[in-house]
Amino acid sequence: MEQQLLEVFNKQKENRWAISQTGAEDRINKLTSLRDSIIARQAELQQAIYDDFGKNPSETDLTEVFPTISEINHTISHLRSWMRPTKVKTPLTLFGTTSYVRYEARGLVLILSPWNYPFNLLINPLVAAIAAGNCVIVKPSSKVPHTSKFIKSFLGDLFDENEVAVFEGSSQVSNKLLEFPFDHIFFTGSPRIGKVVMEAASKNLATVTLELGGKSPVIVDQSADLEKAAERIMWGKFINAGQTCVAPDYLLIHKSRESEFISRAKKIIAARYGETETDRKESKCFARLVSEGSLTNLKAILDKSVEQGAKIEIGGEFDQDSRFLSPTLLSGVKNDSCIMEDEIFGPILPIITYEKTDEIFDIIRQREKPLALYIFSEDESKVEKIMSGTTAGGTCINSLILHLANPDLPFGGVGNSGMGNYHGLFGFRTLSHERAVLKQTKIFDSLKLFYPPYTPTVKKMIQFATKYL
Repeated sequence: MEQQLLEVFNKQKENRWAISQTGAEDRINKLTSLRDSIIARQAELQQAIYDDFGKNPSETDLTEVFPTISEINHTISHLRSWMRPTKVKTPLTLFGTTSYVRYEARGLVLILSPWNYPFNLLINPLVAAIAAGNCVIVKPSSKVPHTSKFIKSFLGDLFDENEVAVFEGSSQVSNKLLEFPFDHIFFTGSPRIGKVVMEAASKNLATVTLELGGKSPVIVDQSADLEKAAERIMWGKFINAGQTCVAPDYLLIHKSRESEFISRAKKIIAARYGETETDRKESKCFARLVSEGSLTNLKAILDKSVEQGAKIEIGGEFDQDSRFLSPTLLSGVKNDSCIMEDEIFGPILPIITYEKTDEIFDIIRQREKPLALYIFSEDESKVEKIMSGTTAGGTCINSLILHLANPDLPFGGVGNSGMGNYHGLFGFRTLSHERAVLKQTKIFDSLKLFYPPYTPTVKKMIQFATKYL
């Protein structure tokens, strides 16, 4: 495998200049073929993801196909304008010159994708890389073997390996790829592995995009519309069985609203997934966990949380054989509970009550900066207070997750939840090098005014420029 990796890397190294010099039309044709192939093989993709997650095909369309097609269409529509050099202003001291920014391919890009949205979170960075004119090696997660196999076949039919290549396998393959001198590494996964990726990139001074995660809070204050809040939070938390990097990890709710929220949330869970735990276990609309290990870890955390005083309001049912954990609401959670330590990444929503807004800040600020923060409130001043008193990769007000669906918004983390961003123009720029270009015209050369020898006249010109220009 090591020799094969090296051969493909070298092929792409030889080909990168030809690819980087392609025009908008050529890149748009590639993206069009990619989009058309997704649509043509949509049923295969649905089946692959079902085999890995037991995921309803409609949920696959909503979370994997739709965002990808939307990203491609947006890129196709705007790529010509993105690729044009951007003219910038020139200061008076440089009179006689023009300046612009030229967008160039970074060269060789490595994309290490996660398992939770294995198609969307691999193809979307690839779209940006293709749009920017790069050669790319992608490595899907080994935790989703059926989807990984589909991706290899899918991309193998569209691209020669000297432009886009797919390598399956364990973390050993990823580790070997990280030894190669890529120009940019795009990683989506945990902060722990993100640090490993960043360390490997530093050895070759490669730039990185790290899309990580963390404990993303959702806040419901006294003024919130509880019906809408419950509907949207139950969707955002339990889609893909909670295995979403921007899912609300825990709920901070005003003490006066907790009881009503829980009551509404229970009814929504029953309406969407079934009245009883047996019904929910048999539901075709609720995904399964990715592995038995994930299920075992979540069960241990839930059991310990209950020992620490938390109460299961609904859910908490496990089935090892089908990797099922029912939608679970957990009340009475303390800030120092074990379930508040790490990102849950499963269908458990801890609920913490507060009475004063400052309590929210105490809880959020003592943790790493989250990938997302959600606010449900009808009080604009309260929203602004929360926004200015916290930081997060992205935020939705009276909604969840939908900021990912707008290609005109950057998606990325901050601090421990990530570095860099993408989607739309932001993805194109992330996978491009912005080359600064200044061109001297024949009209006038202002630099002549500052050449040595530094006569009194030249000194005056320098002083004048320093003071007034």
